[in-house]
Amino acid sequence: MRRLIPILSGATLLAIAAAGLVQHSNAEPVKAIPAPALDEAAGPASSEVAVLAGGCFWGVQGVFQHVQGVTSAVSGYAGGAKNTAQYETVSGGGTGHAESVRVTFDPHRISYGRILQIYFSVAHDPTELNRQGPDSGTQYRSTIFPVSQEQAKIARAYIAQLDQAQAFHAALATTIEPDRTFYPAESYHQDFLTRNPSNPYIVYNDLPKIKQLRLTFPDLYRADPVLVGSSHVATE
Repeated sequence: MRRLIPILSGATLLAIAAAGLVQHSNAEPVKAIPAPALDEAAGPASSEVAVLAGGCFWGVQGVFQHVQGVTSAVSGYAGGAKNTAQYETVSGGGTGHAESVRVTFDPHRISYGRILQIYFSVAHDPTELNRQGPDSGTQYRSTIFPVSQEQAKIARAYIAQLDQAQAFHAALATTIEPDRTFYPAESYHQDFLTRNPSNPYIVYNDLPKIKQLRLTFPDLYRADPVLVGSSHVATE
């Protein structure tokens, strides 16, 4: 279970860095991977949803909040029942849920395939099975929850493409779980990265992902994140 680590002051973080205690991050090095060979063409709809799980939802949400064309990124749970979609219960690892992020995007500005490219290369390490960095358990698994048959087809083809190209040091552990409902997480988990930039967990594990996004996808990076804020988070 990941615990909410107290926020350290800027002076404390500087002192830690000066002492050489923070020398690297758990985030994977920037990994340049090919774009998906199979992608969807933008139709008449101006909005589409992708639901993705890749470890702690703080970092995954934070990454997609900085992506051009994304209009909303909400932390939550997918893979289990509604009555177990609470943080304390999901953290036990027995609910079937994975910490997930519902990404709403404009398909005329960014495609589903490009969303997956960012997901695989920046947002998490897709080769880790039931863990991500310091967090372990099935609730931290790498999973795509497609909301349509077309999304499922694109995701399967892309995983096969990356494995065949040996894009990573090992085969992808990412699973595809269709027909699962997304449940928004508690309000204190929303915008966690932006609200807590000095939290040691965020500093060590997640802020490097934002830097990687900016360096790897400069054409898709937005400096100002799109936040959930205090607005009502509805289940779509």
